Amino acid sequence: MSADIHPTAIVHPSAELEAGVEVGAYACIGPQVRVGAGTRVLHHATIDSRTVVGRENEIHPGAVIGGDAQDKKYVGEECWLFIGDRNVFREGVTVNRGTGLGGGETRIGDGCLLLAGVHVAHDCVLGNHIILANGVQLGGHVMVQDGVGFGGLSAVHHYVTIGKLAFIGGMTRVTSDAPPYLITEGHPSRVRAVNKVGLKRAGVSEDAISWLKEAQRLLYSHKVIRREAFELLEKHGAVPEEGLSLRSFLRASEEGKQGRARQP
Repeated sequence: MSADIHPTAIVHPSAELEAGVEVGAYACIGPQVRVGAGTRVLHHATIDSRTVVGRENEIHPGAVIGGDAQDKKYVGEECWLFIGDRNVFREGVTVNRGTGLGGGETRIGDGCLLLAGVHVAHDCVLGNHIILANGVQLGGHVMVQDGVGFGGLSAVHHYVTIGKLAFIGGMTRVTSDAPPYLITEGHPSRVRAVNKVGLKRAGVSEDAISWLKEAQRLLYSHKVIRREAFELLEKHGAVPEEGLSLRSFLRASEEGKQGRARQP
C-alpha cells in the first residue's frame, strides 16, 4: 500500500513516505523528511525539513513541525527533529528543530498529546506519554520526563527539567526544575501536592504514594532542611524507588544554576 497524497499537497522529491501515510489537501512536506507508516498529515499541516516522524502519528491543520530554531544563535547548521510513534499534534502546534549548540536535535518520544497552540522550542527532549494542554510553551533545551501533564497556558523557562509523572498547573510559570511525582503550580510557582491521580494511573503503589505525601509535607509544607527531611523519612522504613528518584533529582537541581541542573 502506497502513500495517499492529495493532489493539492506539496511533497518535496527527497521526502520519504512509508506505506499508509496520508497527506491531506494543501499540506506541505519539505526536504529530508521521513514519515512512518500510518501517519496522517491533515490538510494545511506542514512538516518543514530534516524531520523524522515515526508511525501512526496525527498532525492536524495549521501545525508546523520541524521548523528552524527561533534562536539568534542558530545560523542554518544541519539540525534535526526526531518524533516517535502514536503522537498527536493538534491545530497550530509548532515544534522546532535543534541547534548546533544544543546537540543538533529536538526529540519527542511516543504517545504524547500536544493540544492546540503548543510550542516546543529548539533542543527540547520530551519523553513518552506526555500531555501538553492548550497553549503550553516550552523554551529551548527543556527536558520533560515520562508521564508529565501540563495545564493550559503554562510556560517553561529554557534548560528546565520537569521530573517524571509531575503535573504543572495551568497558567504556571516554571523557572526552575519541577520535581517528579509532585504538582507544581501558581505564580510564582511552587510545589503544592503529590500528583496522586497521575501516580495511580501509572500504577505506583499506595505505599510509595504515602511515602511521597510525607516527603512533600516535610520538604515543602514544613520546610524542613532537605537533608534532615530525608533522614526522617529513612527512619520510617525502606525508601521506595520513587523516593530515591526524588532525592537524586532534588540534589541535582540544588547544585545547578538557579535551580536548573542542566543550565550550562
